[in-house]
Amino acid sequence: MPRDWDAFYRQNPAERAPAFVVRAYGPLVPRGPVLDLAGGLGRNARYFLQRGHPVTLVERSLEALRKLKGIRGLTLVELDLEDPNALMHLPKGPFAAILISYYVNRPLLKVLPPLLAPGGLLLVEGFSRREAVRRNRPESPFYWEPYELLTPPPGLVLRAFGEGWMEGYRVFAVYQNPRP
Repeated sequence: MPRDWDAFYRQNPAERAPAFVVRAYGPLVPRGPVLDLAGGLGRNARYFLQRGHPVTLVERSLEALRKLKGIRGLTLVELDLEDPNALMHLPKGPFAAILISYYVNRPLLKVLPPLLAPGGLLLVEGFSRREAVRRNRPESPFYWEPYELLTPPPGLVLRAFGEGWMEGYRVFAVYQNPRP
């Protein structure tokens, strides 16, 4: 279902709590830069900025990027991650953490491991297929399948996983790039 993200971000406040996976596992992220993919208005980026991490936020909405402009320590990248060529234009890293919050892009998930520093974490959170059914969107591709996030992207190891009711049916996973 296409969405006018500029209109959405025009009407919504920037101040929202970070995602659960960020609040719970963000303190375990090693020192270094963080990559926030489809970062919206920066709720997760602000969490890491407050902890001294420089953050690169990738977003396609010009309205969201306009609202974030000028925040110290935040590098903004305009990129439509739905574009098939976008994966070639991702920031290069290495990153201490990469975050995907409430955005489902399976091909993207598979190309992230080389961008993650040794010991770095990939934090993923979103709605599950059960939530799609609850919202009468059972065929939508923008929900994680049951237990799908239990399988880490190539080269990473699973460190944490959760799935169930959390004010909606949600799922999260924490993957780590094992140290050499």
